[in-house]
Amino acid sequence: MIKYALACEAGHEFEGWFGTSADYDDQQAKGLLECPVCASRSVRKQIMAPAVAGTKNRGVESSPETRALLAQAMTQVRKHVEDNFDYVGDAFAKEARAIHEGKSEERGIYGEATPQEVKKLVDDGVPVAPLPGEAVKPDKLN
Repeated sequence: MIKYALACEAGHEFEGWFGTSADYDDQQAKGLLECPVCASRSVRKQIMAPAVAGTKNRGVESSPETRALLAQAMTQVRKHVEDNFDYVGDAFAKEARAIHEGKSEERGIYGEATPQEVKKLVDDGVPVAPLPGEAVKPDKLN
């Protein structure tokens, strides 16, 4: 998976995960990328440094405000998918593969898949990404 730093024309910054760099190019060309904040489809990659794994624990902890903003963004992403994509239940792997192979209508879908199904989809080049979990109530946060 490749993580890109993205931004919309309004300056909202967010991340996008793609199976390959070609997946980003394909989704951008088809107008499938959308800002999770304002729904703008004018999305571009930002300059970013490569991720280099280190061995030191930097001890950086996020503030409660940062955690709240992340939770809010994840909730917005989930709501956008639920409102705009087709729910296909446990047929997700089969339908994602059919769309990828051109045997089913091109559209956004979401549903459930086993870890083995997801691995097979990724290995076969089918673009998939996990959907953020349900929002946690503030009184349940650590």
